[in-house]
Amino acid sequence: MVARLVIAAPSSGAGKTTVATGLMAAFAGRGLAVSPHKVGPDYIDPGYHALATGRPGRNLDAYMCGTELVAPLFAHGARGCDLAVVEGVMGLYDGAAGQGELASTAQVAKLLRAPVVLVVDASSQSRSVAALVHGFASWDPQVRLGGVILNKVATDRHEALLREALEESGVPVLGVLRRAPAVATPSRHLGLVPVAERQAQAVAAVAAQAEQVRAGCDLDALLALARSAPELGCAPWSAREAVGRAPAGVAPRVAVAGGAAFTFSYAEHAELLTAAGAEVVTFDPLRDERLPEGTSGLVIGGGFPEVYGEELSANEPLREAVAELAAAGAPVAAECAGLLYLARSLDGRPMCGVLDADARMSERLTLGYRDAVAVSDSVLAASGTRMRGHEFHRTVIEPGAGERAAWGLRQPERRVEGFVRGGVHASYVHTHWAGAPGAAVRFVEHCAGGPVA
Repeated sequence: MVARLVIAAPSSGAGKTTVATGLMAAFAGRGLAVSPHKVGPDYIDPGYHALATGRPGRNLDAYMCGTELVAPLFAHGARGCDLAVVEGVMGLYDGAAGQGELASTAQVAKLLRAPVVLVVDASSQSRSVAALVHGFASWDPQVRLGGVILNKVATDRHEALLREALEESGVPVLGVLRRAPAVATPSRHLGLVPVAERQAQAVAAVAAQAEQVRAGCDLDALLALARSAPELGCAPWSAREAVGRAPAGVAPRVAVAGGAAFTFSYAEHAELLTAAGAEVVTFDPLRDERLPEGTSGLVIGGGFPEVYGEELSANEPLREAVAELAAAGAPVAAECAGLLYLARSLDGRPMCGVLDADARMSERLTLGYRDAVAVSDSVLAASGTRMRGHEFHRTVIEPGAGERAAWGLRQPERRVEGFVRGGVHASYVHTHWAGAPGAAVRFVEHCAGGPVA
């Protein structure tokens, strides 16, 4: 059994990431093997979690992967660890729009049978905090609210008022954190700035978060609460079992984009590609002028190419290599940032030119879960295949004539999206292949030149 805690809040902006990351780092500093997890599709927070623990941050997304995989994926990531810390998403009871508790922190906590610690921004309240905590504790009797961490507390007097108000709530105060600029993490148009873009500053911020948590939280009480979680009673997820096959023959080499411009990826994707028989290698489009030797297929995930547009455009040798690989019919799977990189241009700067399309930054934020159906046969899915995903971007892309769409989206409005051209599948929609392992199998089979029907 792995001891576990879910770190939640009444709403976004209360300090979940700061507290969760600080707890991870503080417990890791005690010599515990800490497994980091994040509810929902977010890619950026897990980067800070990985920095705090030395282990890959893993997402638990009940919408994209299905409720039945939440506990097995958790058990897979937490295997061999002493403690798991799960950072929630949005407010405790907020989930997929219009679908009840689906994909909410509360649902994940129930699926994991894990106690919840509520992080409350107390900066503008005193006695009212008791009503707030009471409401969250009593809303769903199946959610076990094991304690509260009060964040952004101003003074000793303020702390005393808050503690007095909470005495009758029956929910213990497990930590009190003062306002501390040193623990802040800068944000921009899509949330926090990723670790890869500010490595030295991120290390310092995580260290400050750990110190703040050590000074302000009762780590012994938090660990005891985590250890009170009952047996989970499920087998860990297995990439090999998910793909349903053993690798055979020569492993095709799949190159996966990384580096500061392409930081968005789920750890399970590489595990599934490997289990399906591929040799996975990484490359950095900001630095490498050639694709890895012997590349048979290419995966370009999400990130911030708009931030690095000038550098990506300046790397003309790699842009040409990507275009040549795609023109030869090699499998290419691109999501969001990868889609922009494959376009003809991004904000007027030349990109790879694989797609007859131009991309630019926009003021409009496109955000939300997507229910998608493949409308074209591709290297990822046969036409008619249903998958679930997530969109999150502030760019638009204007396609030329004749491009085939990748997906038909069912919600929030019906539309087609993405591109399929030869061996290229490019889309704004992020998918989690643990929920659709057939995508990894199909992609590797295309790379190997084997059957894909």
